[in-house]
Amino acid sequence: MKDNSKVVVALLAGLAAGAALGLLFAPDKGSETRDKLSQSLKDLGDAIKDKAADEINNLSSLKDKVVSSIKSKLRDVEEEYSDEVEHV
Repeated sequence: MKDNSKVVVALLAGLAAGAALGLLFAPDKGSETRDKLSQSLKDLGDAIKDKAADEINNLSSLKDKVVSSIKSKLRDVEEEYSDEVEHV
C-alpha cells in the first residue's frame, strides 16, 4: 500500500475510534447513542469501500499501462527479429 493510503486508513480508523468514544461518553440515551454509533460505523464502512474502489481503479489503470508497454516492446522485438531474418 502507498504511504498516502496508509495515512488515509489510519486517519479513518482514528476518526472512527474518536467518534465511538465520543458517543459512548455522551449524555444521550442508550438507544440514541447506539443509533449514532451505528451510523458512524456505516459511514466508515462507506468511506473504506470508496477508498478500496479508488485503489482498484488505480491498479486496473496501472495494469493497462503495463500490458500496453509489454505489447509495444514485443512488437518492437518482433520487427527487429523479422528484419534480422530478412537480412540472413
